[in-house]
Amino acid sequence: MRKLRFWVFVVAFISLPTLLLAQQAQPKPPLTLDEFFNSVAFDSLQISPAGNAVVLTTERADWKASRFRNDLWLYRVEGNGGHLFPLTQSGHDGDPQWSPDGRWIAFLSDRTPVRAMEATSEESSETESAAEKSVEQVYVISPSGGEAFEVTWGEEPVHSFAWSADSGHIYYAARRPLTKEQQEAEKKDWHDVIRFREQERGDLIRRVDLAAVSAWDAAGAIGKQPEPENIASTEWYAEQLAGSPDGRWLAFRTDSRSRREESLAAYGIYLIGLAPENRTSAPVNLLGPTQAIFDHFLWSRDSHRIFFSFLNGAVEGPYEDAQSRVYSVDIGQALTRRRSAPTSTGPFVRWGAKFFGAITGYAVLPGDTLFAAGRLGTEVQPYVQSAPSVAFAKQTAWTGTYEMLSPAAHSPRIAFVYSSLDRPTEVYIAPSAAQIGQARPITAFNKLFTERAMPRGKPFRWTADDGMPVEGMLIYPPGKFGQTNLPTFTLIHGGPEDADGNHFEADWYQWAALAATQGWLVFEPNYRGSIGYGDKFALGIIPHIVSRPGKDILEGVDALVKAGIADPNDLAVGGYSYGGYMTNWLITQTTRFKAAVTGAGAVEHVANWGNDDTTWDDAYFLGGLPWDTEANYNAEAAIWQIAKVRTPTHIVAGADDIRVYVGEDYLLERALHTLGIPCRLLIFPGEGHSLAKNPWHGKIKVREELKWLEKYGRP
Repeated sequence: MRKLRFWVFVVAFISLPTLLLAQQAQPKPPLTLDEFFNSVAFDSLQISPAGNAVVLTTERADWKASRFRNDLWLYRVEGNGGHLFPLTQSGHDGDPQWSPDGRWIAFLSDRTPVRAMEATSEESSETESAAEKSVEQVYVISPSGGEAFEVTWGEEPVHSFAWSADSGHIYYAARRPLTKEQQEAEKKDWHDVIRFREQERGDLIRRVDLAAVSAWDAAGAIGKQPEPENIASTEWYAEQLAGSPDGRWLAFRTDSRSRREESLAAYGIYLIGLAPENRTSAPVNLLGPTQAIFDHFLWSRDSHRIFFSFLNGAVEGPYEDAQSRVYSVDIGQALTRRRSAPTSTGPFVRWGAKFFGAITGYAVLPGDTLFAAGRLGTEVQPYVQSAPSVAFAKQTAWTGTYEMLSPAAHSPRIAFVYSSLDRPTEVYIAPSAAQIGQARPITAFNKLFTERAMPRGKPFRWTADDGMPVEGMLIYPPGKFGQTNLPTFTLIHGGPEDADGNHFEADWYQWAALAATQGWLVFEPNYRGSIGYGDKFALGIIPHIVSRPGKDILEGVDALVKAGIADPNDLAVGGYSYGGYMTNWLITQTTRFKAAVTGAGAVEHVANWGNDDTTWDDAYFLGGLPWDTEANYNAEAAIWQIAKVRTPTHIVAGADDIRVYVGEDYLLERALHTLGIPCRLLIFPGEGHSLAKNPWHGKIKVREELKWLEKYGRP
């Protein structure tokens, strides 16, 4: 305190220009591990129909509770500015959706209902424990504030919902519930035994009357709660619901009951007729049998078409994992064709067909214009296309990455998430899609990162041995941009259908900024299989799923060394998920890396195929099923070349990971331990593939990986 007072006193005698120069000359402090993991991410956002407010979901670490918390925030546009305030504070809320009339916001939450909390006199820790056991249900809150009220109930969690066009009802999907008698029979006959597949059930889609529930809640929840109306059932998992703007249709997108990608029959977009003149006795598969695993769909503003996107598969022919695409289908034409030829597909129209890169997100503007985020190389920029036959036009915008595009229904305003290497992730609002370059930020959750010495980056390009141009990113340590002969850490992205580029992220998965702060030049290669470089490039790893991209990566390291950028005596490598696959393979191909950090990466492909929830594309990438293409499964397996490894390797895994079977990590550790190679395995209890349960796990992961790189990676 004495030093602080002393400096305040001295400053009073310094002229303002001198003070400003002194402040500018002072270097920014370095980013710390704690600060890095206190970053705020945005899970979702939606602008109001009138364009005068934005609701958004933040995700941040709750260190005391050892979990991530999700909260809703509301931004109100006020003149040339606005006001941001918390809308909910339970820490369990997400996926907000405005009612079409703008009077309500519905959202999903696994919070403990207010009535249940009032009924208990237990301490807060026990209330928190009860909240953790709650299942997700639909809640509604006024954008003016106040207490949210629950509009769905049950033991089965709600996993998708949608507003009716008149804002009077909410449609929702949950697994078909068991009767009380069925539950008792299950407990009596099976106790806690898991009957694999046999216990899977499809979904029931229901409708709840908002006015009836609101009145019941306002009356103190006295008497029988309003009963929802059954609308339809499906043998599949209803992943997404959306009603048509004219109120005549309800559409839903399906996934498999188990969420495992074992058969393409599970994936479709279905229609339910709601009006008397188009009432359907059962949901109609709008698209027919296709080879696509659908990601998202949206209604056109006139209710005549549905826009849909997918990354995995195809609708025009055989299955393939090219870059993500967007199509639309005319409702009337599709239904007519389905009636005349039930096994036919289409008709589809592809948008952005001549775009060389990948469409990573999209929305529909008034006039049924496509508003898309397109990845081309290391940039994700906004594009507009008024019809499939006209140009896919890039808008004037900042360099960097645009995500979560959200246009207003009755206003030209748009909201979105934006970031770049030198601008941390925040939510922005713009007057229109055409004026996106005039956007202004409406959040400042990650302002701290602008006050720290952050790394700078730039793209780096090289040519592979077969002549294919390849690109990646170089992230330089703060204050060392453009310097040469730097210790280099190759950090490999997962996917493989992803890419690194000009964006900001601070988490356990993408921690290049923190590694650079520790003195590493971070090399992020967009190897063969990455998106943003054309379909041929994305498909270029089949069936050589690690050996071909492995060559790309090693040739990139060679190019860095040859250019004098990377110190050949100070190289390290790492990655998670597919980046873990690649790391495990690369340490069998070279001894040049002094240290490796790997997570959730396979070392063989048969057992991993048998446990993975994405088995369809696993087999696709390897050219077929294990018993049909045995040679491919063996040739691309690191385990058969593990005896060549000399690199000290740090390994992490989620104990409950099925995306990449946790047994692969145990297998790698045992092999390296048997060979006498320095190794270490950390298992995070309760975590799946994404380490999304406990923020301490991700923080400890990166902390220990940095220590490993420092211990073994430095000469």
